[in-house]
Amino acid sequence: MATELPVNGATATNASNGSTDSFTVKTGLARMLQGGVIMDVVDAAQARIAEEAGACAVMALERVPADIRVEGGVARMSDPKMIKEIMAAVTIPVMAKARIGHFVECQILEAIGVDYIDESEVLTPADHAHHVEKHPFTVPFVCGCRNLGEALRRISEGAAMIRTKGEAGTGDVVEAVRHMRTVNAEIAHASRMSDTELRVLAKEIAAPFDLLKETAKLGRLPVVNFAAGGVATPADAALMMQLGCDGVFVGSGIFKSGDAAKRAKAIVQAVTHFKDAKVLAEISEDLGEAMVGINVDKMPEGDKMAGRGCSAGDPNRDRRPQPKPGAIMGAGWSRFPPTFNPAEQSPRAVTAAAILLR
Repeated sequence: MATELPVNGATATNASNGSTDSFTVKTGLARMLQGGVIMDVVDAAQARIAEEAGACAVMALERVPADIRVEGGVARMSDPKMIKEIMAAVTIPVMAKARIGHFVECQILEAIGVDYIDESEVLTPADHAHHVEKHPFTVPFVCGCRNLGEALRRISEGAAMIRTKGEAGTGDVVEAVRHMRTVNAEIAHASRMSDTELRVLAKEIAAPFDLLKETAKLGRLPVVNFAAGGVATPADAALMMQLGCDGVFVGSGIFKSGDAAKRAKAIVQAVTHFKDAKVLAEISEDLGEAMVGINVDKMPEGDKMAGRGCSAGDPNRDRRPQPKPGAIMGAGWSRFPPTFNPAEQSPRAVTAAAILLR
């Protein structure tokens, strides 16, 4: 698992004085999920299966990412009635997704009492020039990233939790691995920089200097960072944990498999025992058929979801092609190359820590 977070959590650099304490509370709530598994569910029955399997939270949505890919169309926030039914069915925290930039969907989700909001690239973006300004909300936000710049920009906007984007709904973990390794490498590189070099880098990746400096000093993101996008097996979950993730989101990989309940329990165990190969071997036996999935390398670029998202002032910043693996760590560079383009809570939230002690 990733390096331990500081007790006081992160401080979002562009948060006003009045919202700093609120942000600390929100990052603290997100930390309660550390070491856990968050599962996508589409109804109360699936939510109960997830809770019984040991999930630390569930993500309520009408269609899992695999179905969104197959059915197409515009993917929007789920019906509030369905979300409330799932909230009534379980005692663990309930998350829900909103479209990137759609602050009214976020207002609705906060009003019905969800515990966390995921501003998600899995849904059809509502704004190609701005993400939601998250500081005015009392509910914690989760956002995806592919690299350090994206992560720090989302934290600066008020995200209390980060996840890899991966490539949701594919069952192919390769992009989640790429994104986690990229973030790790970029943080390691930043940790060797002087303040002058960090100021240059902060400008290049459009991230606040103080937040970048804090991250470099910590040697990790200052908020929890989960794996998401393509996790389908216990081995996938353990892989992401060994790469330094604080926990795992599993979407289509559970309820698109042959035995959802058994696979859900196995993935929870894999996250707990991610360094124990013998345990991983035992829990990987006889799980039934895994989701068929999609090979990401053979997908048309237009079908990929990870590139969705943007940054204020540059509508294309987060949609540009990513650097090739290893390209940003060239020998002899003292900083990234100039061409680098980095693409009040409900009671359920309080139960998360107890769930993790099961």
